[in-house]
Parts: sequence; structure tokens; C-alpha cells
Amino acid sequence: MKDVCIIGGSRYFGKRLIVLLRDAGIDVTVVNRGSSSPPPGITHLIADRDDEEGFERALADRAFDVVIDQVCYTPLQAAAAQRLFRDRTRRYVMTSTIEVYGPAGSDGIPPASPGTPVTEEAVDPKLWPVRTDLPWRDPRFLERHYGEGKRQAEAVLAQGAVFPFAAVRCAHVLGGGADDFTGRLDHYVQRILTGGEIVVHRESRPSTFIHEREIADFLFWAAGSDFVGAVNACSHGELDVTDICAQIAAHGTAQPIYRTVDSGGGEDAEVSPFSFEHYYGMDNTLAGRLGFTFSNTMDWFPGVVAEAVAVRGGAGR
Repeated sequence: MKDVCIIGGSRYFGKRLIVLLRDAGIDVTVVNRGSSSPPPGITHLIADRDDEEGFERALADRAFDVVIDQVCYTPLQAAAAQRLFRDRTRRYVMTSTIEVYGPAGSDGIPPASPGTPVTEEAVDPKLWPVRTDLPWRDPRFLERHYGEGKRQAEAVLAQGAVFPFAAVRCAHVLGGGADDFTGRLDHYVQRILTGGEIVVHRESRPSTFIHEREIADFLFWAAGSDFVGAVNACSHGELDVTDICAQIAAHGTAQPIYRTVDSGGGEDAEVSPFSFEHYYGMDNTLAGRLGFTFSNTMDWFPGVVAEAVAVRGGAGR
């Protein structure tokens, strides 16, 4: 692997992945809309992936050993990627999501049972139906159907088979301090430290997680591997919202104040992040068999919390 193209993903764990590839002596090309620049030593192409002609002009005659697609959200984007990279790469890795296992938006996903982590076979991209007629370009529709968009994007790339394709189904990513890119962990830190209310499902379910450094390591490893198909990427061990809050509360005298809401009414926009009414435990056995060794969540989660508390506590004193 000498030449890698990364679509999007020049922030958060994507930036860490770029540095890992660059420091390994790999020529890295990043293609994004120009809102953020990659680190030094990286070829930067500016293009909007939804402008297929402009994207093709930006690529010119370049070809790559591997493409890592960090921002493929719809079957339309996946189909365009097939056309653009059909003769430009020998391997295509898509960063997918744990949300492909979420039952919201599809009758074809039965809710997983707590205590039985879901395996890759639960959603087979080679068999999943594709609906390109849906309004995928409508941001509101896409936001409501994020998991389905990812499922169908995987399906297009798997069923087209114009290049070897792997889908990395990434668990919920956590990082502390400056690495809390989404602000979801800080949501809890801020409320617990200030005595604010935390809204959770009455029966909140656990999920699997992964550290932002570990997912960067996993994508680096996946790019250099030769497996195809979907693979789950998560640390060992699960957390629910009370586990997260308990770790934060352990760093001070304040205790979380919960307000519970009933499940069953669909996704409640008021509910805090990481409070899930459906179980989101993933089985990472396949990745282990393929040769990647994951950490245990509690090996790194307390440190992430300590960083997040230090940032918020320092800012408030």
C-alpha cells in the first residue's frame, strides 16, 4: 500500500488516520470541500462529492492502492463512487456505523436482544434492497434515515463489486477534552458539574463504544488488509448512560440528576445522547479472527472522562 485516497474525514479521528498513514511513508491524498485542511505533507484536492463531474476533474488521472471513504451517507453517493473509482483503486474501505443495526427507518431490522451482541450477518449488504428514488438529497430526510442511508450505501458498493469492498461498522466514538469532537460526552460533564437535568429513557439500553485513537488504528489496519464485506469495530465491553454518568460523577461531589421519559414513541429529540431505547451491542469476533486486537472499554474510558472533566472544570473556575 503506497498510495491512499481519503474522502472527507480530515478532522476528529480522520485527522489521526491521515497522520498514521503519512508517518508510515504512504502517499496520502485527501479530497474534501475545503472546509478543513489536512496536516502537512498531504496532497489536498478540493471537491464536493455530490458534484460528480467536479470530483472527477479534481481527481484527474490519479489512481490509488486504497480509497478510504469517510463520508459516504447515501446510495447515490456510493453509486457515484463506483463510477469515479472503478479504474482508480484496488480496494475501497467505507467507514460505516453501528447505526446500520438500528431498527429505526426499516422493518427489516429486528431489535437486538440485550446480552447478545449483534454480528455482521444481521445486515447483509449483498442482500439489502436499494432505493435510489428516495429523497436522499434532502438533508432532513437523510438526518431521519441516517442508518438506512448507510445500509443502502454499503449495499450499492457490495452489490456492484467493481472493486474489493470493505465496510467498517464503527461503534460510537469517544474522546476526551479537545478530542470530544461531537460534544456528546461534554453534554453529560456540563450537566453533572452544574447540577443540570439529564433526560434518559426509562429503560435505557447499553451500547458498544470505541476510542477515537482505536478507530483510527483500525481503519489504518483495514486499509492494509485484504478482507471484504462488513466488519464490526468496537472495544470489548458495553456502557449505558448511567455507566457514563457514574464515571463523570466519580470526579467530583455532584451526582447526576435524571429525568426519565418512556420509550416506544420513536426517537425523542429531547433525550440525551447515548441514552438508547434499543440495544446497540456489537460483536467484534470477526475482526479478532481477521487479526485485530481491540482494547477493553474500561481501559481507556476513565481517562477520556478525566480529560473531559478537566476541560469543563477548568473553563468553569
